Amino acid sequence: MHWSDVVAQRLSERGGKHIVSTGITPSGEFHIGHLREILTGDMIAKAAEKAGLDVEFVFIIDSADPLRKVYSFLDDSYTHYIGHQLKQIPPPDKEGRPDLQRFSAGISYADHFLEPFKQALEQIDVRPRFIDNYDAYASGKFAQTARIACNNADRIREIIERVSSRELPDDWFPWNPIDSKGSIDGIRVTDWNDPIVSWVDSKGNQGTSDVTKGEGKLPWRIDWPAKWAWIGVTMEPFG
Repeated sequence: MHWSDVVAQRLSERGGKHIVSTGITPSGEFHIGHLREILTGDMIAKAAEKAGLDVEFVFIIDSADPLRKVYSFLDDSYTHYIGHQLKQIPPPDKEGRPDLQRFSAGISYADHFLEPFKQALEQIDVRPRFIDNYDAYASGKFAQTARIACNNADRIREIIERVSSRELPDDWFPWNPIDSKGSIDGIRVTDWNDPIVSWVDSKGNQGTSDVTKGEGKLPWRIDWPAKWAWIGVTMEPFG
């Protein structure tokens, strides 16, 4: 029995309907490791379908994640975009510089790296339902889970500290607001009044963020189960 058939058999013991999920942050070119993850999910979904289960395979594009650093293939001018969400910054041109013309035409940094990967998947007949995380936040898909997280910040802090055996900063909060310049870096939450987060940036500028409108995002440890919740994920192979 193939390992994917074993997984499908275990899924059948949990129920007849499943959503298998994989995903990636489109911060650069997709490599063989990314393909390995999506092929794992695809094989499980196909084995589950062969076993008679009602199964859907989804691929989550973590385009709400920020640019973490200026990668080697980028021009130093991308320093300006560190902390900005990948869906909201311009794609690089052939020299690694921000291509503002393509960005004004609706092609983001995330799109630039995702599209060639989508085309490659079609060539090997892997066709998941793609879910764009930035769009999901903006359209309110995370509204309920974000409010649950913010209303239970102390409980979540206790769980993370107990499981990870490390202490979170005193100003930790389960929401990363976007500042007035579009960055989610260096911002401290000062108050929570459901559904509004108040914040202050490193220069003392203050503002608010509505968690139901995607004016920020959940930290990854909370974003992950939140995606499972609103999508209805029942299986993820973890790459």
